[in-house]
Amino acid sequence: MMKLFGNLTFTGLAVLTLSVPSFAGVTVNSPTNDADVSSPFTLSAYATTCSSTSVNAMGYSLDSSSDTTVVNGQSINNNVSSSTGTKTVHVKAWGSNGASCVKDVTIIVKSSASTSSSSSTSLLSIPSDADVVSSIEVLGGWSSHHDSGGPGSSSGTMQMVSSPSKYGTSRQFVTSFTNNGDERYSVSFSDNIDAKNFFYDAWVYLTSSSSQLANLEFDVNQTMSNGQTVLMGVQCDGWTGHWAYTANTGSAGSPKPQWVSKSGTSCNPRAWSQNQWHHVQASFSRDSSGNITYKAVWLDGVESSLNQKVYGAADLGWGDVMQTQFQVDGYGSSGHVTAYVDGLKVSAW
Repeated sequence: MMKLFGNLTFTGLAVLTLSVPSFAGVTVNSPTNDADVSSPFTLSAYATTCSSTSVNAMGYSLDSSSDTTVVNGQSINNNVSSSTGTKTVHVKAWGSNGASCVKDVTIIVKSSASTSSSSSTSLLSIPSDADVVSSIEVLGGWSSHHDSGGPGSSSGTMQMVSSPSKYGTSRQFVTSFTNNGDERYSVSFSDNIDAKNFFYDAWVYLTSSSSQLANLEFDVNQTMSNGQTVLMGVQCDGWTGHWAYTANTGSAGSPKPQWVSKSGTSCNPRAWSQNQWHHVQASFSRDSSGNITYKAVWLDGVESSLNQKVYGAADLGWGDVMQTQFQVDGYGSSGHVTAYVDGLKVSAW
């Protein structure tokens, strides 16, 4: 079971549940918020009253589309087709005298191949007894450092903000750089040295400053029982336009970390849509010797298969710790990048 780092503990909260009549506004039974679905998916919803008037029609649309499908009556049970990616389903109800009610649900639409292929099985089969640390972005102890192994210079600041946010608050990262400088943000969140399987899950929001962004890096580092640290990470590489993964091309005693670009994949953070949340997920594992198997990475529900085994251990002298890093690499002679992370979760088993 999970062993939290340091003296950090979580306690249960007693939640008062209010009985809200099911006939008030729009109720969406399926899909649930943040659900992974394949296309077509089943939309099930109902509404009997809207603004205290009887509902006579319902409808739905996706994202900013002006194409609304209208259904007469007080319920919807339709199969909805959609392209892959993170989508917002707007479920609507109309009553008399112009009354209108809307319920929004965010979903991640995956291709049929990614929801059924063996390489994405880990996305669906995290065991019930896995150590799951959620909302890592809210933890204290985050630090920022210039990556001295990269070019140029950099500095970074962080703060918790209420907007933009996906779940109420997010962590803002503001990176200033010169000559393509890289800034690394990190926090330790557990002392589990036994887990060998990992699933990384986070939401990332970029502003117009992403035009000055070279790479985005997502890491999980873990001390093993032999005292070595295994360095695991994936990167959306704007230099190559591919997903990349990290490997130690040296030895544990003389590590030489290196990014390996995965041909056949596609990722460039400068091409990510601005001012919206993007879902980043990655699946990887390691053995007792520090060999890492990178399985797959997902961006907004679209899977990129990695299927690569590399060496990743290093003698760093760390204590028993699991750590995550979010690195922002600059693009150009100077500039700044503002990014936000919310819902950062790591599952380990």
